[in-house]
Amino acid sequence: MSQAFRLKQAIEDAVIAGEFLPGDRLDEASLAERFGVSRTPIREALLQLGSEGFIDVRPRRGAIVSVPSPTRLFEMFETMAEIESACGRLAARRLTPENDAAMTAAHQACELAARAGDSEQYYADNRIFHEAIYRASCNGFLADQALALHKRLSAYRRIQLRARNRLLQSLQEHAGVLEAIRAGDEQLAATRLHDHVLAQGERFSDMVLGLAERQRAAAAGGRSRAAK
Repeated sequence: MSQAFRLKQAIEDAVIAGEFLPGDRLDEASLAERFGVSRTPIREALLQLGSEGFIDVRPRRGAIVSVPSPTRLFEMFETMAEIESACGRLAARRLTPENDAAMTAAHQACELAARAGDSEQYYADNRIFHEAIYRASCNGFLADQALALHKRLSAYRRIQLRARNRLLQSLQEHAGVLEAIRAGDEQLAATRLHDHVLAQGERFSDMVLGLAERQRAAAAGGRSRAAK
């Protein structure tokens, strides 16, 4: 994992924790001082975040935090569940030996990470697993849409894996999805993938509610300071 990628994840964590709020400017120099690094990896991290839509990079203003509202995030997870469900249905219908092998290898890597309790490595392998399913749909347009939204939700999907017992639960869900796709059961594959993504939303809900509360508290604090 590169230094820039680790910094990207650290900035994501700080934003989701409410340390930076929507509309806040992410200053390269301040971030470099905060993390004890040069500005170069900070700049690379911000570019990665910008490419995923986590921040807006604006002319003359730099990087601006752009976090969706809690309601918007729930809508995005709901849409992700529908898209992945379609991928699972088509993968069950069109599975090839090559795509089967790719999903199996990714699932085995997820198992190793889950047994080790390594949520960051699990997320990396988990992403490969889901991307393998998208490719197995043999529908390039659908796969592109799935990849784009998965990328947009990556920070939130990664962080929900830190919930207690979530790694092993996710691994079990993966096993069920893989079983259904291999069996050619289109409806079961679609249902299990849909439920898998919604389960992420359930684990994510407490974090979203906490984020909203922190944003309200920070806004109230800002108004209080302005009134003094």
